[in-house]
Amino acid sequence: QVQLVESGGGLVQAGGSLRLACAACGRTFAYYNMAWVRQAPGKEREFVSAINWSGYTNSADSVKGRFTISGDNAKNTVYLQMNNLKSDDTAVYFCATSATATALSTSPSRWNYWGQGTQVTVSS
Repeated sequence: QVQLVESGGGLVQAGGSLRLACAACGRTFAYYNMAWVRQAPGKEREFVSAINWSGYTNSADSVKGRFTISGDNAKNTVYLQMNNLKSDDTAVYFCATSATATALSTSPSRWNYWGQGTQVTVSS
């Protein structure tokens, strides 16, 4: 399976910023769709944002204008810049990938491979 490793999580006050990174093996980013999916305590996994090979992106309404997904094919890494963080953003953030997800699906079940996640905690 593809290996995905997330980093960059931490504790931040509301209104602050964090940048998450996801490194993939074998230049997967060049061939697979990539997504960020989060899971808050007691909640189902929730789509956050995704990017395809050509750089096309799609984001959940709840994060539009605050979060920006980007990728670096040379480093085989995808990023999630998170600004103006809110307490509702507190969750474990997972990097996910799929070679078959179409139109950058907002359904977490369409994403096949997952990293271990990185915790983001937003305090008031």
